[in-house]
Amino acid sequence: MAALGNTGATSSPMVILAPKTKTKKKHFVQQKVKVFRASDPVLSVFMWGVNHSINDLNQVPVPVMLLPDDFKANTKIKVNNHLFNKENLPGHFKFKEYCPQVFRNLRERFGIEDLDYQHIVKCHGNTLLPQFLGMYRVTVDSEETYLMVMRNMFSHRLVVHRKYDLKGSLVDREASDKERVKELPTFKDMDFRNNMQKVYVTEEEKEKFMEKLNRDVEFLVRLKIMDYSLLLGIHDIGRAEREEEECEEEVKEEDPEAENGLAPGPTVGSYGNSPEGIAGYMSSVKPLGPGEFDPYVDVYAVRSCPGAPQREVYFMGLIDVLTQYDTKKKAAHAAKTVKHGAGAEISTVHPEQYAKRFRDFISNIFA
Repeated sequence: MAALGNTGATSSPMVILAPKTKTKKKHFVQQKVKVFRASDPVLSVFMWGVNHSINDLNQVPVPVMLLPDDFKANTKIKVNNHLFNKENLPGHFKFKEYCPQVFRNLRERFGIEDLDYQHIVKCHGNTLLPQFLGMYRVTVDSEETYLMVMRNMFSHRLVVHRKYDLKGSLVDREASDKERVKELPTFKDMDFRNNMQKVYVTEEEKEKFMEKLNRDVEFLVRLKIMDYSLLLGIHDIGRAEREEEECEEEVKEEDPEAENGLAPGPTVGSYGNSPEGIAGYMSSVKPLGPGEFDPYVDVYAVRSCPGAPQREVYFMGLIDVLTQYDTKKKAAHAAKTVKHGAGAEISTVHPEQYAKRFRDFISNIFA
């Protein structure tokens, strides 16, 4: 554990002191502040802390190999700003990072550059498993908040029009209260079958996907993990084009000058005005057309094959991968077996059995 102690304004990585400038009347110091502005003070502290952590790690050589103690290590910092920069950050807060060298190693394996990570940008990787990039604790007003940073499986650019949570179990699963309040419903295995939904990709893409899936599932079996799902998001390219046209028409109706080219309207392939670091990367490459994506950024995306019934982009990754088959799950399995009978299909099963059922189901989602 590395306790960094209190730090004042001058030791903050956000603050750059410009050279003192002389005038005839007095000396003064002009401060240039790197702003971490968010409506939620927890998010402001979080952004500050990530920046501070990366800057500190850059001063430490990368270890040749990770040691057992690296998986128990953490760093802490307590900040008392005494109302300095109070419009952007709380006057007093704490920031704690768990296993900094371990997550640094993971980010390197996933090809996450420090600059990208400081702007919480997700890119690169060859796995369907969630990519955890950092774990932190932020304390503001004596209230602790735990934060995990991970790559987003869906796109920042292509809207997901349909979403499925697939486990390989055809037992009816009701949506949770959390899912019910979302604008986009999460459909289940029975919905996938009843809707006659299919994923249309080339044979080569299917083989690449199943190779990754099998490797990831074997890893989960070794850890005795079960109850995971394949998250499938579908972007309908034709629908997106129609929505884009409708949006342009609305802009023209609201602002007649737009027809004369005097007012900018939305453009196909626009990356939006994201404040994230990825925006800089995006501006350096050519604009993307409908349904196009950068595989360096949208690593979970696959485009539908030529000849598919509809032009679509699929986002596929494994989620809910932290449930172990422990004593509680074994008891649930026994109880459901008694209730439904030994031959009945139940959702709580041994990891090896779960993996086989899951892989069999997923291999058949393709056309």
